[in-house]
Amino acid sequence: MSVARRHDLIAPEHPHLSIVRQCELVSISRSGFYYAPVGDSHFNLTLMRLIDEQFMETPFYGARQMARHLRRCGHCVGRKRVRRLMRIMRIEAIYQKPNTSRRHPDHVVYPYLLRDLVIDRSNQVWCADITYVPLAKGFVYLVAVMDWFSRRVLAWRLSTGMDSGFCVEALQEALDRHGSPDIFNSDQGVQFTSAAFTGVLSASGVRISMDGKGRYLDNIFIERLWRSLKYEDIYIKAYASVSEARRGIGGWLGFYNHERLHQALGYRTPCEVFQASSVTHGYVDNASALTTSPQAHHQQQEQGFN
Repeated sequence: MSVARRHDLIAPEHPHLSIVRQCELVSISRSGFYYAPVGDSHFNLTLMRLIDEQFMETPFYGARQMARHLRRCGHCVGRKRVRRLMRIMRIEAIYQKPNTSRRHPDHVVYPYLLRDLVIDRSNQVWCADITYVPLAKGFVYLVAVMDWFSRRVLAWRLSTGMDSGFCVEALQEALDRHGSPDIFNSDQGVQFTSAAFTGVLSASGVRISMDGKGRYLDNIFIERLWRSLKYEDIYIKAYASVSEARRGIGGWLGFYNHERLHQALGYRTPCEVFQASSVTHGYVDNASALTTSPQAHHQQQEQGFN
């Protein structure tokens, strides 16, 4: 049971058990029960927004170069702080680094299967990635599952934390609505290498592919999605809350799937290409609309994405 769930079991007004005794029974410390987490400072949030914007332009910047850039922008900041913020944001420079870290025994890494592979139909290869989304007073993480051939976003989720649960939910929804791909590609993040995530793929008979460490271009199409989403929506609107971000991002992804024309797709939309390829290769597309998080389903209906 998670610490948060155990906190919920504590009843401060219990007539017979003191808080100390209740904490002992659920195996948490009294100080842990009273602890109130402190959010990131306004200065850190400002730095994270600037780091995110610059990383879209120069994905090869590591912590040292990013710190120099921030100092040129007038912010007195050291490399260690920048490295910590980039780690929180799940940002890593694209250059190859030596493999000097020991992985967790459960951290299984799979080979990259897309090199020289001809991808010529929908549901052949799916990919997924997580990106940082700045808010006016905080930030959230966004995961998306995309069909590689058509560029269609099949499912997505927002989360305030980096546990694997929201990634598994997005994956499961994509599988439920669109069937199983031949190959699923992701980076080596702990969310995608977790037993919960890879277990769902293995149970569906999907071959698992993972980018090389620090290889930004191995998952290039979803990286382009993040760039478009941030420059065309997130940076412009500067969402004030999670609910506002969920509505706005859902609206933009609906536009991206159904209306945004792609030169690489012959000036067709991702949904047009996905559905045409699905029919050609015998797949049935059960979803005419963008898959979103359940919390945003009613807003999506109002906006006409179904």
